[in-house]
Amino acid sequence: MNKERLKAVLESIAAGELSPDDGLARLEGLPYEDIGFARVDHHRHLRQGAPEVVFGEGKTPEQIVDIAGRIVERGSNVLVTRADYPTFELLRMRMPDAVYHEAARAVTVPRHEADQVGMVAVVTAGTADIPVAEEAAVTAEATGSRVERVYDVGVAGLHRLLGERERLAAANALVVVAGMEGALPSVVGGLVPGPVIAVPTSVGYGASFSGLAALLGMLTSCASNVTVVNIDNGFGAGFVASIINRKIEAAKAK
Repeated sequence: MNKERLKAVLESIAAGELSPDDGLARLEGLPYEDIGFARVDHHRHLRQGAPEVVFGEGKTPEQIVDIAGRIVERGSNVLVTRADYPTFELLRMRMPDAVYHEAARAVTVPRHEADQVGMVAVVTAGTADIPVAEEAAVTAEATGSRVERVYDVGVAGLHRLLGERERLAAANALVVVAGMEGALPSVVGGLVPGPVIAVPTSVGYGASFSGLAALLGMLTSCASNVTVVNIDNGFGAGFVASIINRKIEAAKAK
């Protein structure tokens, strides 16, 4: 059990902010809380620097609300990915400060202001790639990173990308999102010194095979600073980019 968490609970009891029974209930919820259909990991923040994220797809709205509520009760911000608007409305009834990010299909509950440090650049080849890019951007912001969005700079009009070269080179980490043939991450990788996390999307005509062509193209990239996540996995890309960014900023501060 984390000493800081234990100390905080004991201090709350001593100050009369928590009853002994409530304090015991909080301690029993560490390191995880079994609520029957889920085991909510309250130690995720201690291990990874960010609380557990709720993947909404496949869960009922009621399950999402219950899991998010347990996280919020312990003072953590909440991020729910792949959430529709009716689920958001149900969340907002219990958590009035919930915010719906329509393009990203994500919900955030900002119970305390998260520091946004450094810079993650989120880049798309086309406008159709923005929903996946927004999932990455919202994730990075929710996990403590400042984000700059550079959208619709695909290789079919390379001058659009070259006009953003200085801004991209300043990023600690980049998320590059592309469908079709998936060429953009290789080009960006050749222009910048930082790590590039490539995200293939399912955008494209028939022979793109719902993102498989972009995935294979990115996996065989000739740029040595490019790594790849799965098709449409904006969340995974944004989370990893934020970890890289925060570690770089922490090293600078030493």
